[in-house]
Amino acid sequence: MFVSNTETLARPLYLKRVEPFIGKNSIKVFTGQRRVGKSYLLFQLIELIQQKDANATIIYINKEDLAFAAIKTAEDLNSYVLQHKSETEKTYVFIDEIQDIENFETALRSLVLDKNLDLYCTGSNANLLSGDIAGHLSGRFIEMNVYSLSYEEFLVFHQLEDTPQSLDKYLKFGGLPYLIHLPLEDEIAFEYLKNIYSTILFRDVVNRFGLRNTVFLEQLVAFLASNTGSIFSAKKISDFLKSQKVNIAPNQVQLYIQHLVSAFLIHQVKRYDIMGKRLFEVGEKYYFENLGIRNALWGYRTEDRGKILENAVHNHLLVSGYSVEVGMLDNNEIDFIAQKQGEKLYIQVALTLNEEKTIEREFGNLQKIKDNYPKMLVTMDEFSGNTYEGIITMDLRSFLTNKWK
Repeated sequence: MFVSNTETLARPLYLKRVEPFIGKNSIKVFTGQRRVGKSYLLFQLIELIQQKDANATIIYINKEDLAFAAIKTAEDLNSYVLQHKSETEKTYVFIDEIQDIENFETALRSLVLDKNLDLYCTGSNANLLSGDIAGHLSGRFIEMNVYSLSYEEFLVFHQLEDTPQSLDKYLKFGGLPYLIHLPLEDEIAFEYLKNIYSTILFRDVVNRFGLRNTVFLEQLVAFLASNTGSIFSAKKISDFLKSQKVNIAPNQVQLYIQHLVSAFLIHQVKRYDIMGKRLFEVGEKYYFENLGIRNALWGYRTEDRGKILENAVHNHLLVSGYSVEVGMLDNNEIDFIAQKQGEKLYIQVALTLNEEKTIEREFGNLQKIKDNYPKMLVTMDEFSGNTYEGIITMDLRSFLTNKWK
């Protein structure tokens, strides 16, 4: 019998989403950045299954464990599962970091044919399953993106009250679950976060894609950290780097950015023309999946509070199940267009509303949108609930604790 060593800190948002599929002959894939808690979710699911059936047959494979080093190819994986599965009852198969198994897709495609196998996988690559494989497994393939802890989860994990001080800890150190085992102090927490960053960069980017120019790659990450939430094209980044005596072509910049996105280190947000109802081909914004990693690399600086605020709002929208784009209306920018199940939410982000010109700009841009979807302005100012011509004003703590829903 498999027994996990996790504490009783479940993530109900994800467990609730996957629970209806437990026991079904399908492939459940959890994707996300390393150390956001994908393995933890597998342990929680195993415990959930064992609570329902103490005699359930569980196969657990962790590719970061040397005990499973012999499982290198699709054939190895297929053979291992077939050797260890129950001959008569349903077998639950859990495979952690499956992208480390060569051609794993072919094994999954074969194993899912067995109606007594229920498959669960985690991976740290956004392109884990190709479009062809996903299409072939249509109806039996469920993918769930796992993100760093939300602010509400952070409070539960660290046993904190919702206070301005707790919010500051969250914005500084981010939501990697393992931080509950460390004191939330700069020297210790940032050292851990830098180590996670190095693992992501070299295992999931450099080694996976065979990159050679690691110096440029790290310079690129630093550039994105310093310009979080700014609109850039690959050419603009290339031109800036040339001014810093770093000569690299725009197509190489774009390729390296896509590798960082694939490893979930950063999120790329495209611009959307609200009037023309089309995506712009050039110019995107970039946000870090984990603010703690961003701050460990670049520093937690007073002058970056607006960037950190915007990054936090973006990440919470993802956790809440929204797809996110940057809105463009003529020459005016709407920070976020969030969409889910056919509904939209327009959001502006402003550090503070203590200047008249800021109020006019932020509210004015939202007022120019003529449809009837909700509009909101999120700020660090400690007040909420006020409206201006139907536009909701929400402080960040209230936004992150879902007072707006």
